[in-house]
This record gives sequence, C-alpha cells and structure tokens, in this order.
Amino acid sequence: MKLTDFVVTEAIVPQLESTDRNGVIAELVDSLVKAGACSRNLRDQVVNAIIDREQKGSTGFGKGVAVPHVKHVKLKKMSAAIGLSQKGVDFNALDKAPVYSVVLLLSPEDTPDEHLQAMETIFSHLQKETFRRFLRQANSVDEVTELLNEADAQQIQS
Repeated sequence: MKLTDFVVTEAIVPQLESTDRNGVIAELVDSLVKAGACSRNLRDQVVNAIIDREQKGSTGFGKGVAVPHVKHVKLKKMSAAIGLSQKGVDFNALDKAPVYSVVLLLSPEDTPDEHLQAMETIFSHLQKETFRRFLRQANSVDEVTELLNEADAQQIQS
C-alpha cells in the first residue's frame, strides 16, 4: 500500500493553526470534511472518537511525529490528512518532545486489514529520519505531495 492511496491531497495542512492536540485533531478532521473524505455530519463523532483514543494512549510515538487514528462504523472509505506545525504541539508523546508532523488516519470499522496496512505504511516511512526531516521542512501542499510520491517510489532512504 502506498501513502498516496489514502492521503487526501486536499487535506494536507502545511501550516497548522492549532497549538494543542485536540485542536490539531479537529483541524485535520475538518480538512478531511472540507475535502469530501468525511461526511460533515460525522465530524463531531470522529473528532471525539480520536480524542477518546488519545486519552487511552498517546499516538505521539516520538521523534516529532504523531499518528492519531480511528476506525468508525459510519466511515465509507479510508483517508488520511497530514498537518505540520512549526511551533510543535504537545501530544503527550512517548519521548515527551513536541510533535511537528501529524498524520491523521480515518478507517471504516469493517476494514481492519486495510487499516493495519495503512498504519504499517505510515510508520515505515515515519521511521526514516530523512522522511521525517523533509516532511517537517515542507512548506506547501506541493512539497508534501512530492515527498509522498518519492516515498511511494522508494526514493527516500533511512
């Protein structure tokens, strides 16, 4: 599975306005709603489900990255948004460091295998220091999209 299979280009936010975890989650869900990847009437349910998931255990896995995610019964298609913060956001990450890059994944509840494949794809790229550095340095949707295409083509080494 490739990042471009599920990352919605119109839901890439190169400069997040929110400065706290819950605000970032809402902002990224809103970007998916605006892009048509998530129904407007599901917005609050999805935001609350992701925040509930975060309260059980942070998805900030360290190295400046967080991957909030949720499976929801009313979602029809898997989709992801990417948000970048210049200042950093407290996601209660495992290493206690601020998060600068957020990949938010929404999946239908009845496609657990696809959800796991997408998570594996996301983590395999985010574990590469070069990918994390280029993602954090990206300033536009085009720069993020180009990075995703390069990652999918395996042009980015660790």
